[in-house]
Amino acid sequence: MDTIASREIYSNRWITLREDVIRHDDGQSGIYAHIDKSDFAIIVPFDGARFHLVEQFRYPLRQRCWEFPGGSVPGAKEFDPIAVARQELREETGLRAAELTYLGKVAAAPATSNHYGHIVLATELTEGEPERESTEQDMRAAWFTRAELESMIAEGVIVDSHSVAAYMLLLLHERKA
Repeated sequence: MDTIASREIYSNRWITLREDVIRHDDGQSGIYAHIDKSDFAIIVPFDGARFHLVEQFRYPLRQRCWEFPGGSVPGAKEFDPIAVARQELREETGLRAAELTYLGKVAAAPATSNHYGHIVLATELTEGEPERESTEQDMRAAWFTRAELESMIAEGVIVDSHSVAAYMLLLLHERKA
């Protein structure tokens, strides 16, 4: 598939919507709309017995959602998942991790967006005060056992696909260990 032309439809500091004119392998042309967005880190804070989750209001769903902490650096040209994980963990939860382990990456929405989520396990944790941004002031945080976390996923309490994928990558990591 080749890109013949591309135009920006909308852009702000977090997201750019593009529309491309494309040529398929069979020679047919068409259009493809997609989102350009910065990569992000999802952090799995684990103290050996419990997981630390955050809950916040997610406007598109019009509901509060429990999920692993995470975030991005809008407009970043380079992405260091460990550095972003360390920053987001401190900001959203107040936790500091002596050990950060890269578990892998997931494509957030491969049919519509070019960004990846980088999953990082945070262990050897110490607690501190969160340093939340103004848009995160309604955020709550709590510890959950593995059984509680799995129940929340199974019952649809955790609907964030990145958190579910992060937990799966953790299970695969644990299986190797």
